Amino acid sequence: MLNQFLFKKIDNAQLVVFRVFYGLLVSAECYGAIATGWVRRTLVEPQFTFSFIGFEWLQPLPGIGMYIYFAIMGTLGLMIAFGFKYRLSALAFAVLWSGVYLMQKTSYNNHYYLLMLLAYIMAFLPAHRDASLDAKLNPGLRSQSMYNWVRWIIILQLFIVYTYASIAKLYADWLDFSMIEVLMSSKKDYYLIGDFLQQKWVHKIIGVFGIGFDLLIVPALLWRPTRKIAFVLSIFFHLFNSIVFQIGIFPYLSLAFIVFFFEPQTIRNIFLRTKKVIPETKVIIPKTKTITLTVLGLYFLVQLILPLRHHFFKDDVLWTEEGHRLSWRMMLRSRAGSISYKVVNTQTKDTTNVDLNDYLTTKQQRRVACYPDFVWQFAQHLKKEYAEQGEEIQVFVDNKVRINQKPYQQYIDPKVDLASVPWKHFAHNDWILPAPKE
Repeated sequence: MLNQFLFKKIDNAQLVVFRVFYGLLVSAECYGAIATGWVRRTLVEPQFTFSFIGFEWLQPLPGIGMYIYFAIMGTLGLMIAFGFKYRLSALAFAVLWSGVYLMQKTSYNNHYYLLMLLAYIMAFLPAHRDASLDAKLNPGLRSQSMYNWVRWIIILQLFIVYTYASIAKLYADWLDFSMIEVLMSSKKDYYLIGDFLQQKWVHKIIGVFGIGFDLLIVPALLWRPTRKIAFVLSIFFHLFNSIVFQIGIFPYLSLAFIVFFFEPQTIRNIFLRTKKVIPETKVIIPKTKTITLTVLGLYFLVQLILPLRHHFFKDDVLWTEEGHRLSWRMMLRSRAGSISYKVVNTQTKDTTNVDLNDYLTTKQQRRVACYPDFVWQFAQHLKKEYAEQGEEIQVFVDNKVRINQKPYQQYIDPKVDLASVPWKHFAHNDWILPAPKE
């Protein structure tokens, strides 16, 4: 039964059209990052870059290197859209985007993680078999069918993202709408809609709609009677996010995913204008069936487990941030903090107060003041810098943090030498003080 479902041949119009949208959007993201100054602010100007822990060796290229890097990614996006050297261009983009994702987290966004996952998925899907330069140059490659599992890998990935995002919102500050008020308070100067977004009743609608949309949108798109309504609501939801939160291409990428929910013939008639194709209904079991199912099974097992890992850490993820990333916990909290670093020479006992302006950009300083991995990484950076000068030091911090506009609380144990403690990836770091009692 499972084999008949997964290895049934279906029309590939959905994948082919999505390839074009995907390629154009990632190209716009990369060229736009150069044009808007994102590359300059995030990867060129900072003298020290906060990479993911364990990837400190992955640093931005010097000089104009990162501009060239993003220009190459933008060009690869166009090659993907046109289906030219598709396998190579899609895989190259996936690798390069992974580099960007891992080399900096000051501008971390869950959507960047989703794009990294999608980039690798697309690199291994047969999206270039029709309406592509590859198929035109090599007619033997052309095909108007694909395995059914190709479509469902995208749908299942979306279902995981949306479902976990909905469940994560089921906590006190979202359910009493105070978190919505915090999110909207920074939008009060928006032209026309600024005052509207400050209304309490608007916050209630946004809060309830956010949970309901994330939980139900995939099932609603799959079910034919609700598909058109869900499509309209998706347009509203993602355009609202685009206008209010200004999160780049991702609302539009989310809309592009919807092609996988409409009938292939509908997509073909609208976008490809080709002769009607009757999908093959026969099941063809490939020799790679076992490998395919094993890889897909392991991949989705990881996707199901990663968002749950914070439950196995001590204390609340909302406070500690441990297990927050890679878990689809989107727009759930607002963090603010203050921090000061003190360096103590272990031999002379001389003490130096660190001026963060000498090391970090304003945005980096805001992250260091709020997030424990940033606090620890900068302590390690100071340790390395002083070691190069022949000094052995201890690093202590005075760090206070508040979550969702609540009172500031001491966050990092000021008695712990952060230069000497290791970072724990899979356990609680005890130098993060316990969450304050409500």
